[in-house]
Amino acid sequence: MMLFFIGIIEMFIATLWTKAVTETKVFASGFITMINILIWYYVLQTIIDNINNWYLALFYAFGCALGTSGSMYFFKIIDKKIKKHRKKCVLNSQDALKVIE
Repeated sequence: MMLFFIGIIEMFIATLWTKAVTETKVFASGFITMINILIWYYVLQTIIDNINNWYLALFYAFGCALGTSGSMYFFKIIDKKIKKHRKKCVLNSQDALKVIE
């Protein structure tokens, strides 16, 4: 059951890593990679120690699927809020320019 939650967290981190890389955030992407490797080490160790328990891999896969979907939805909402805020700031700036003229 622990691997289920780790799968969720790992996919959130993987989505965050992808976002950091596409935005060319060098330090952040390197740091996130280190955390992801440590998580992978734990996952591999746990699955190898319990190699006959295929339910662990199944729970991990479900957690990864949920983590991917959830983190994509989360970042979609965040991006919409950021765009809305930026648009609002631009509109306020244009109103300020009209007052100055």
